[in-house]
Amino acid sequence: MSPLTDAFPHACVHLRPNGGQGEESDAQRPNARYLPCKAVLDFILALCLLALTAPVILASALLVKLTSRGPAFYTQTRLGLKGRRFKMYKLRTMVADCELQTGPCWSTPGDPRVTAVGRFLRCTHLDELPQLVNVLRGEMSLVGPRPERPEFVPELARAIPRYRERLLVRPGLSGLAQVQLYADTDLESVRRKLAYDFYYVRKVSPWLDLRVLLSTPYRAAGVSFDILRKVFLLPSPEVVEDFYQDADAHEQAAPREVFPRVQPAT
Repeated sequence: MSPLTDAFPHACVHLRPNGGQGEESDAQRPNARYLPCKAVLDFILALCLLALTAPVILASALLVKLTSRGPAFYTQTRLGLKGRRFKMYKLRTMVADCELQTGPCWSTPGDPRVTAVGRFLRCTHLDELPQLVNVLRGEMSLVGPRPERPEFVPELARAIPRYRERLLVRPGLSGLAQVQLYADTDLESVRRKLAYDFYYVRKVSPWLDLRVLLSTPYRAAGVSFDILRKVFLLPSPEVVEDFYQDADAHEQAAPREVFPRVQPAT
């Protein structure tokens, strides 16, 4: 995807139920009773996981530093709950300052910007472990839609129905889409993942989170999507797609301005 020229340098996505007219329906509202408990559980689990994985993170950071020029860690601006911006932490997997020439763009298979060590970190998903700090800071959850870069959101929201609904919950270190689909490479892959994110937002529960969490290390180890779906009773692609299409058809029959356009932050 080419760099997006219509990004807003200081944008924040403002979400207003029904265009500011009344409250959201029960069908649109995520699980309000579970989400506060989920935040507490996220903090406790992230603290334990960070203590366990700290040696791995430090060893990976040292390997990155010794094998390529630039910092071992880097931050990138992403959109979180209700469109709030935050700095997401990662281990660097590409050559330093690789977007100075290209601008913001998705990584594709065989991307020459990815270093040799970076390919290993990406394959094992070890590069994502520093985001446990984001979970401790309350900016992310262990499970949820992956946070997107603000440069991409205006175009994606115009191209894909209900895209901004994924901002109704905290973004996740892992997610239902991540344990069922490959990484984004184009607009169609984003649309397929949006169906899973939409399903998650509407169906978020302790049982669904537990299944995604248990699936995540197996997916990182390379277990196939079909096996994960059967073992952990994850929803099938047909169920997810039908749920997304039915909701979209319902909204088109009774349109409402749930998610206004991206507006400059004040």
